[in-house]
Amino acid sequence: MSSDSCRALRPPYDRGEPRSSRRVPASWSLTLPDRDDAAADSSLRVVLAALAGNMAIAITKFAAFGFTRSTAMLTEAIHSLVDSADQLLLLIGQKRAARPPDETHPFGYGMEIYFWSFTVALMIFLLGGTVSVWQGVHKLLHPAQISRPWINLVVLAVSALFEGASFAVAYREYRRVVQGRDVRILRFLQLSKDPNLFATLLEDGAALIGLSIAALGVVGSGWLGLAWADGAASVGIGLLLVAVAAFMANETRSLIAGEAAVPRIVAAAREALRDPRVSEVIDVASLHLGPRSILVVVTLRFRSGLSGDEVQQAAAELAAKVRAADPRICGVYLSPGDIGPGQPAKAA
Repeated sequence: MSSDSCRALRPPYDRGEPRSSRRVPASWSLTLPDRDDAAADSSLRVVLAALAGNMAIAITKFAAFGFTRSTAMLTEAIHSLVDSADQLLLLIGQKRAARPPDETHPFGYGMEIYFWSFTVALMIFLLGGTVSVWQGVHKLLHPAQISRPWINLVVLAVSALFEGASFAVAYREYRRVVQGRDVRILRFLQLSKDPNLFATLLEDGAALIGLSIAALGVVGSGWLGLAWADGAASVGIGLLLVAVAAFMANETRSLIAGEAAVPRIVAAAREALRDPRVSEVIDVASLHLGPRSILVVVTLRFRSGLSGDEVQQAAAELAAKVRAADPRICGVYLSPGDIGPGQPAKAA
């Protein structure tokens, strides 16, 4: 972002005055939204359900590994342990992101949750994917049949029930968010601004696939005499985790860099600007300050003939209409001026 763009997004405080005495012009309208308790509680419920399921599964898998010495089962146990740690990090991120604005973070701490989500992606890659691949390669180089494979299958079946229940909670939340629109789950994962939800969907979905791979390895090694199958399953699970980590890292990287709101919200904000006092809406830009906090920057031209007071009143009313277009819009910056389309508005 250029320095001009940074100035365009900065609230146009009067320069040279102490912060406590600075006045904010009417063209800048920032109000923190009422806490969306339903959305926040739903997001928290998704993470807590995944945490409870993953901790129970990890303990069960480690116990099964102690009896059978299956590398695939050890890999799955590590996978569940990493998932549990990931959920704890997401809870930490959600807690820290909920802190109110202060002088050092005037727009709040909402974007901090994206940092913690990126940390989760790194943990999946380093502690989940790479360790699983290493364990699998070691077993391939030193193949051995597993003992009592039926224990592994029972544990995998129980784990699938826990993971399925956790995934169902996250999937129901996904359906609630899309509200009946035809948004495929992969597209939703790319568009979602809530790491708690898309990370849980990814992790639980990958866990269910990983359980299937582990079951194939157990059957191959325990009953079909394919000693290498257990190690191959571990490598497959590791590569799956690496793919999930790469996807999550890319999505959270984009959010940290500053993503715009989805087109539907931008279109609603633009529609709210339809007003006889406005001759042209030059540009509507948006920025996610967190999963449920959006800053909207509008550049427009008012019709000629309006007095200064009428312009100030129109700006205040339009800012309120834009905020009302979506509950996640918390800040609106209206900048009237005679500038070309696509150029940043300069602060007053």
